[in-house]
Amino acid sequence: MERVPTYLQPRLPFRERLHHFTFAWYTLSMSTSGIALTLALTPHRFPGLDIIGLVILIMDILFFSFTTVALGLRFALHRHTFRKACTHPMEALFIPTFFLAIAAFLCSIEEYGDMFIHGSAINGLHRFSGAIFWVYLAMTFLVSVFQYHMLAVVKEGRRLNVNSMTPTWILPIFPVMLAGTLASVFSKYQPADQALAMLGAGLAAQGLGMLVSIFMYSTYLSRLMTFGLPFQRPGMFIAVGPPSFTGAALVTMAADIPRVFEEASRSHLSPIIGTENIAILAAGLRLLALNAAIFLWGLSFWFFASAAAAVLSGMPDRKFHLSWFGFIFPNVGFAVLSFRMGYALNSNGILWFGTITTISLVIGWLFVLVRCMRAVYKREIVWPGHDEDSL
Repeated sequence: MERVPTYLQPRLPFRERLHHFTFAWYTLSMSTSGIALTLALTPHRFPGLDIIGLVILIMDILFFSFTTVALGLRFALHRHTFRKACTHPMEALFIPTFFLAIAAFLCSIEEYGDMFIHGSAINGLHRFSGAIFWVYLAMTFLVSVFQYHMLAVVKEGRRLNVNSMTPTWILPIFPVMLAGTLASVFSKYQPADQALAMLGAGLAAQGLGMLVSIFMYSTYLSRLMTFGLPFQRPGMFIAVGPPSFTGAALVTMAADIPRVFEEASRSHLSPIIGTENIAILAAGLRLLALNAAIFLWGLSFWFFASAAAAVLSGMPDRKFHLSWFGFIFPNVGFAVLSFRMGYALNSNGILWFGTITTISLVIGWLFVLVRCMRAVYKREIVWPGHDEDSL
């Protein structure tokens, strides 16, 4: 007997639909904030673009608040679901999207704060950024250790299988990696001693995330060659994120090095970096960062092309899933990396490539957002057996 489509099935009470509201909904928030960030940084601008980006950032605040409240109601009404979510082989991988959404939001707030906030308010924002960075770094590091541990000790039958491995396995380490991105954005507004500590910690976090991602890539590529393409292919774009955000963070961190070294040479930090040839040392670090970024840009583009080829060759599962937001957020990093490289190399071609990527991301975000709303209405998601909490 043919199964009745979900949109023709009897309605479920709101409480029962809320039972299947998962952590993956934070992908909506982090993608929206990512679009706002991309619009703030895109090099080719027109009047009113800043306002459009600010409106999208406000939308992100609403999406984040809605998701947080809905998840709180789910865990309050169905108390067993929180523990289940932390060990579920699929939903647990999306818990880090909560922190990814926060990181994207903080970056966007910093960029738009410089556009629209002045005086003592902007100084307060910079002090807040300097403090929240360390809180974010500590929390995401602990969560990454705890979550990989939990996924390793779950009972047989609920463990992840290599034959179904996708880049979503990278998600638990992704938030701590973005501490490097936050450091690259926040450090330029901090005093030299605080900025140097922030850049050092951010570089360590970025390196941790990138190296763990590389270890995961080896398993991911082996899985593709052995078992073929995954059933849900938009998630393949997640592989674009780590090298993209790492390259962008390295270039942005290095851009602040001359200022930090110059100020540090006049302080108690001078024995650490020395006082001679500061300009040469800073220029060398910027050149090293740029070379690493170019190296990683090539890797990002390859993963982007591979994922695009997989999607264009066909999507066996055409129903909407929240993993479709994978089309957006990882590629935000690719666009930002293109901006940073274009400015560093003074290449108009790369800058235009980044702008074209931005336009594509905005169109893609609007399409996925409409499909998301349609999927909720058609009962394709937030429905028994259709979400990340189902086995």
